[in-house]
Amino acid sequence: QVHLVESGGGLVQTGGSLKLSCEASGRAFSSFAMGWFRQAPGKDREFVGAVSWGGRVAIYAESVKGRFTISRVDAKNTMYLQMESLKPEDTAVYSCAAGWSGVATMEASGYDYWGLGTPVTVSS
Repeated sequence: QVHLVESGGGLVQTGGSLKLSCEASGRAFSSFAMGWFRQAPGKDREFVGAVSWGGRVAIYAESVKGRFTISRVDAKNTMYLQMESLKPEDTAVYSCAAGWSGVATMEASGYDYWGLGTPVTVSS
């Protein structure tokens, strides 16, 4: 069993930055693919970005490409999401997910464990 806890969310102005963290309990963190998803009020959950096991491959949604960066520190069982140039449309609850396959994917079905999320609000 893997337990994921997100942190770092908050209120930021348009154009600002935030760094989210996702800390995992349990073993074999380095073997997991890790992903970030978000869900805005009244909208479906959407893919943000993901990183493969070992950090070799990172993929991003078009809406965040060039502004968001995913990284992972396996020694700390932690994944990060650095968010720059934030926009009001980035407002959402951000959740991390872990997948046994090790493959970074945009599909939520590719992940086996989920955190509860951390809220991000970008004011205009």
